[in-house]
Amino acid sequence: MRLPEVERGDTLRHRVLISMISRLSGLRLPDAARVAFYDTDFAGPALAEWTQRAMRGPSGWSVPERELMAASVANWNSCPFCVGAHGAVAVTGIDRGVVTAVLSDFRTAPISGRLKAALAFIEKVTHRPEDVTTEDAREAIEAGVSSAELEDAAAVAALFAIVTRYANALDFEIPTAADFEKAAGMLLRRGYA
Repeated sequence: MRLPEVERGDTLRHRVLISMISRLSGLRLPDAARVAFYDTDFAGPALAEWTQRAMRGPSGWSVPERELMAASVANWNSCPFCVGAHGAVAVTGIDRGVVTAVLSDFRTAPISGRLKAALAFIEKVTHRPEDVTTEDAREAIEAGVSSAELEDAAAVAALFAIVTRYANALDFEIPTAADFEKAAGMLLRRGYA
């Protein structure tokens, strides 16, 4: 359900900010940013800080790898906005064909065994969290994923379990591929906070 307050801004200040940012960037401000303006108690500073930490903080995973994890969780949760947004960032550091292959079936994609193991772990966390065991973590670690990297991957999965649901619930508008690419450049420069 698209809320008019999210679309246009709920206060005069937010309406002016949305309009100004859209005009300066040359693209419609994505709904994810609009929600952050609208509901600062939920999607504001706390969620932005968590997202910044998970997606841009220190990690054994590169930024494109974490963005690919986010796009994968979005794909598993049937969230076209997040698949497009995070897939567009992933392709800035990973070949587009590889990103497409991962989103189609990471098990057969031409990626490292370490990344496959992390994706297998977060796929289970996404689809069947009640079935996740220490054995699942042990398998990922035996495949070369460090404990810290597994925690980082789990943080991305947990974060996007939330984000994909509110993106779908609020019926986020799906930008064009060109707009996703432009927004990806801004996300890389500015981050999430």
